[in-house]
Amino acid sequence: MQEQTFIFGLSVLMLGTGVVAFLSLTVLRAPYGRYSSKQWGPRIPARLAWFVMESPTLVWTLLCLQIREDAGLAWANWLLLAMFSGHYVNRAIAYPLLLRGGKAMPVLVCALAWTFCVVNGYLQARSICSFDEYAEGWTRDPRFLLGSALWAAGLLINVQSDGILRNLRKPGETGYKIPRGGMFEYISGAHYFGEILEWIGFAMASWRLRAAAFAFFTACNIGPRAYHHHLWYKEKFPETCPKRRRALIPFVV
Repeated sequence: MQEQTFIFGLSVLMLGTGVVAFLSLTVLRAPYGRYSSKQWGPRIPARLAWFVMESPTLVWTLLCLQIREDAGLAWANWLLLAMFSGHYVNRAIAYPLLLRGGKAMPVLVCALAWTFCVVNGYLQARSICSFDEYAEGWTRDPRFLLGSALWAAGLLINVQSDGILRNLRKPGETGYKIPRGGMFEYISGAHYFGEILEWIGFAMASWRLRAAAFAFFTACNIGPRAYHHHLWYKEKFPETCPKRRRALIPFVV
């Protein structure tokens, strides 16, 4: 019971941290990727940074499966764990391996992201493996079905958008281009939209505060980045940037 109270406290803290992140990142551009700067201290290669900062989630998943008290998990728990860890298999392993170039990332940014993944990895994996109990028919509940569909759609958009960005430059080319295709026809932050949609779906399928807090923090963290990307494209490509394209939500903002 004490650990469950601790998990509840972490969930509330994540909600509060999300508000702080949103207010900060609306004004300040997170210094990685195209905004990477030596002014933020030592930097490490992008591939290594992505692996280091995203992998704690996978470690927690494996650890929580080993230390769980019950002999087995319900189907709903297995499916939710697969949604959660599946994203990070892509982000910690596949994404760095497929990454072409990529600017070095400040150690500070990597350390902050690593810390978040350590906390959130524990929060989600421990809850799913040891504390979350679902009714036998939960996997047929409309909330689980709709949430799973949103998660799958978000993952597809995320992976497709990453592929479009990865293939923007031909071998030997440098510089930036306007991404086209997929959700980039409607928004500048298609990959961010996909990731936010993933975790909204995960939160709906989980129907737990800790998952909702994660989705909220994700939106607060990368939503402003989509806005900055949108302004950057409009400033750098004033003539060719699609006029009707929005920053993060198609036809809205």
